[in-house]
Order: sequence, then C-alpha cells, then structure tokens
Amino acid sequence: MQTPYYLIDKSRLLPNLEKIAWLREASGAKCLLALKCFATWSVFDFMAEYMDGSTSSSLYEVRLGHEKFSGETHAYSVAYADHEIDQVLACSDKIIFNSIGQLTKFAGQSQGHIRGLRVNPGVSTSDFDLADPARPFSRLGEHDPAAIDAVADQISGLMFHNNCENDSFARFDEMLSLIEDRFGAVIHKMDWISLGGGIHFTGKDYPLDRLAARLKAFAQNFGIQVYLEPGEAAITGAATLEVTVLDTMHNGKNLAIVDSSIEAHMLDLLIYRESAKVSPNTGNEQWMICGKSCLAGDIFGEFRFDAPLKAGDRLSFQDAAGYTMVKKNWFNGVKMPSIAIRELDGTTRMVRDFNYDDFAAALS
Repeated sequence: MQTPYYLIDKSRLLPNLEKIAWLREASGAKCLLALKCFATWSVFDFMAEYMDGSTSSSLYEVRLGHEKFSGETHAYSVAYADHEIDQVLACSDKIIFNSIGQLTKFAGQSQGHIRGLRVNPGVSTSDFDLADPARPFSRLGEHDPAAIDAVADQISGLMFHNNCENDSFARFDEMLSLIEDRFGAVIHKMDWISLGGGIHFTGKDYPLDRLAARLKAFAQNFGIQVYLEPGEAAITGAATLEVTVLDTMHNGKNLAIVDSSIEAHMLDLLIYRESAKVSPNTGNEQWMICGKSCLAGDIFGEFRFDAPLKAGDRLSFQDAAGYTMVKKNWFNGVKMPSIAIRELDGTTRMVRDFNYDDFAAALS
C-alpha cells in the first residue's frame, strides 16, 4: 500500500479491550469509548464487543457514536448551541451539561431525558497547563458543592474528568478520596457517576485488581453506577503511522525527509512538544526524521537505526491512534494518510483513502 497510512492492528488493540472487559466484570463499572481521542469507526464493531458504548464532546461526535457504536451514547459539550440541542438529545441516552447555566437554559427541551452535570474538583494529574482541566479560571465544570446541590433534583448523575495521562493508581485513589470528601453529600443523591478518562489502567504493571476494588467500593458506598471513559487506555499501542523516506541530507546532522508531516498527521505531538516513537530505536546511526511540509519545525524526532537511511526506506511511527487520527489535517496540502486495518488473522485491508477531491472539499 502507498504511504503514508495509519495502520490499526487488531491484535495490538485486543489486549487493551480484554483488560477493559475484565475491569467491567470485576468492578461493575461501565466503560465508554471517548470519541474525542479516537473516532475511527471502522473498528467500532470490534471494540463494542468489549465496551458499553461511547461518549462525546460535540454534536457530530454524539451522532457518530449513536450511528456507529452500539450500546449507550453519552453526550457532553462545553457548551451546546441553540440549533444543536434537539439533535444532541435525539442521538443520546444521557446528556451531561458543563454548567448550571446550560442545564437551566435547556431544562425544558431536556425534560424527561437523563441529565448530568460536569463537576470540576479542582485537582488533576495533568503536567501540561494546556490540558489541565483544573487550571486556574477553568471553564470545565462547576466547582461549588452548594451550587451543585441546589440543582441536584434536576439531574441524576455527575461527571468528574480530572485524570490526565494518569498511570498512578495511588494518585487516582488520592484524588477520588478528595472527590468523596468534598462532593460526597451530593453524590449520595445521584444514580450514576462518570469518572471520565485519562486513567492508564491498560498500561504495563498497572494494578488493575486494586482499581477494580476501589471502583466497586466507591459504587457500593454511594449506591451508584460508575462509568469510565477510556480513550488512550483503549487504543494505546494499537496503531502506527507508516511512512517512506523521500530524501536524505546532512547539515550537521543526518536528515531524512519522509512523505508525511508531524503538523498534519501527528499534531498532538507538536502541540505538546513531544517526539514521535520509533521501535526499536537502537543502532549506531542517528537520524533526524523530518516532515515534508514547509514548517521549519516539522520534525518527528531523532532516532537510531542499524544502517544509514536512504530514499525508499519504510519507517513506522508507533502509537499513532489516540489524539492523532482525530487531529489530522490538510496543512500544506500534504496527502492525508489513508487508513488500513490489520485483522486478527494477519490480513490487511484499506478502509479509506484520501485524495485531491477531499482536500478541495475541505474548503471552498
């Protein structure tokens, strides 16, 4: 297949899904795929066998979950527009409002719908201010327990989304205890609680049994149904971005230019100033891998190889699913990567290719 393309490998996706299924069974928690992280719906039927549904951040995401992912469909948005709300309600089983203002504004239209409210507990695990939901002056959720309690009769659930790239069970436990202490009185009035995503419980050596016990105790203590919204936990390590070296140069360092662009095809890494991943990244040859866009900083990173790179060599960037495929764009008119899926039997099929017509249709 012609590069560049994203390759989703079901054999690498499956271990994550099996851990999710185990956690659901052991804890009683339900798990919804966070479409803001991963929305490649060609594998939704496979993922739905191990998960309870999907959760969204916009009208289009909730519609996609409703149409393509079986099970429950939860709707959330930082703010709903007047012209969106009716379709959001039609496509969702539960709607979570970001503020009391939005809950009040759409109280009439959402009457009879299962409603929730996002709560900002004031703590998180994010190392990036850009992604920290508990940053100063955050707009993400209500923070006053008294104000939330005053509208408790209008909702049946709460969403706490404050775990960000959290691979520490101890830190998760600590923050959940803070939530229990500060918001316990209103949680007791609820039927369900979502603890959001960002918990890297499918990672190597994560104490999954301790997480299951903690979630089960939390649910029993408050008499609630617990939801988790795994994004990266569901798809970490499941996809690569396949590229080809087009040219090589030397300007103080060995440079290899590939038929892709970090700004167009792995934007999340550029935003957070992180390097792409190449495996095994060993050898005596060190090369800077560069994208083909005109952006001077279009650089995937520096990696080690066993032999000098040359035009025509194929490279694979690891972990190219979460917050990657959903952010691809047409910057510089660089060809958007196709999407391929490797089935469990080892066969690979192309499910989507992008061409000039798609580029032209993106603008007018």
